[in-house]
Amino acid sequence: MNRQAKRMMAKQKTAQPDRADAARQRRSMAESGRRKQRIGAREYLKQVRAELRKVNWPSRHEVIGYTAVVLVTVVVLTSFVFALDLFFSKTLLHLIQGASG
Repeated sequence: MNRQAKRMMAKQKTAQPDRADAARQRRSMAESGRRKQRIGAREYLKQVRAELRKVNWPSRHEVIGYTAVVLVTVVVLTSFVFALDLFFSKTLLHLIQGASG
């Protein structure tokens, strides 16, 4: 469970008077300049690992399909830009030579 979910559960559990007390505590902590204690590197890595276990990773077949789509798209767009560049450069060169000659 991540920190955001824990905070949400804690908010739901607190009653209305408790929320006012919690708000006062937050304000007093903010005014006094105290910071939350940081978690250590080991705990951070544990949390990262736990979150990565929740990820829905694509299958090998999906990755191959996505890669093919990306490669085809890159080739088509590169060819299109190359053709436009060639067309405009030839047209501009023809106009410049026609105007000077």
